[in-house]
Amino acid sequence: MVTIAEVARHAGVAPSTVFYVLTGKRPISPETTTRVHDSMIELGYRPPAAARPVPRDRADVVALVLPPGDAHPRSITRLVSSIAVAARGHEMDVLLVAPAGLRRAADSVSVNGFLVLEGEGADERVRVLRELGRTSVLIGRSDAEKDLVCVDLDFEAAGARCVDHLADLGHRGIGFLGASRAGVTQRTFAGFGAAAMRRGVVGTALPVAAGPGSVAGAISAVLRAYPEMTALVVHNEVALGRVIDCLRAQHLRVPQDIAVVAVCPDEPVERMAPPLTSVELAVEDLGGAAVDLLVSVIGGARPPALTLVPPRLVRRASCSLPVPRLSRNGTVHSGPPQWN
Repeated sequence: MVTIAEVARHAGVAPSTVFYVLTGKRPISPETTTRVHDSMIELGYRPPAAARPVPRDRADVVALVLPPGDAHPRSITRLVSSIAVAARGHEMDVLLVAPAGLRRAADSVSVNGFLVLEGEGADERVRVLRELGRTSVLIGRSDAEKDLVCVDLDFEAAGARCVDHLADLGHRGIGFLGASRAGVTQRTFAGFGAAAMRRGVVGTALPVAAGPGSVAGAISAVLRAYPEMTALVVHNEVALGRVIDCLRAQHLRVPQDIAVVAVCPDEPVERMAPPLTSVELAVEDLGGAAVDLLVSVIGGARPPALTLVPPRLVRRASCSLPVPRLSRNGTVHSGPPQWN
């Protein structure tokens, strides 16, 4: 069966453009409309019921279903803002929905589709929407139901991008400090470890909390385990400032003695001295991708179960060519990266 995504590729347009041609919900130029119709005829496309024309008095609304609780981290606030901006690009509005109001929102004919923020009860919220026959996309990953349409940040690619950048500079001993052993940090380290093996890099990883004692202990431990280490990847935004302070306490200058790459947004690393090279997983990009994906699903597309938003690396002043350091016994330790 031919999908809207295939028609879009054939016509050289976005899936949302095909959707608008089908529904008439947004003006499309005559040239583009003709090209889309020609592709439909050539491919033998048959519009699904989801792509039937929508009454003009119906509002175009994306419902964003929040996780439980009243307090949400700043990253969610930024994500909501980016979703609102992306929705306006599709001439749609955003309705914020608490879990308790999900069924009431699902009964509204003004809502075209639902974005469900990952968190406690995410799969239950998606189950309710399925039960009510409403189109939904999960922002995050679900291991419980494999047929969910999900969009997430590519943390594995972020870890790999850190290693590749440092390895390209010549670093062969790289440490990794993460926020915990589980969740997104574990996925970042999985990408770090796979890239380290691929590039012949020696490395180790330790979980680190935000407190000064935890940071100092982790820095000392990783230097004892790999005294030849010349670079460090940090995936813990809260502890980042203390990591730099502890490196200085160990008489290690950044970047002259040790290179540092942070996995975090731009704002905190730009304030560091020196400003840190970073791999950013931008929630703004995630919000835009989520809205685009939902619009394509509403239009009848059949995307893969998981869409990943790639990271981007920003070079600043914290990375330079490595200065080799031998271990205390004069040998070089080798072995695959490990989560200690």
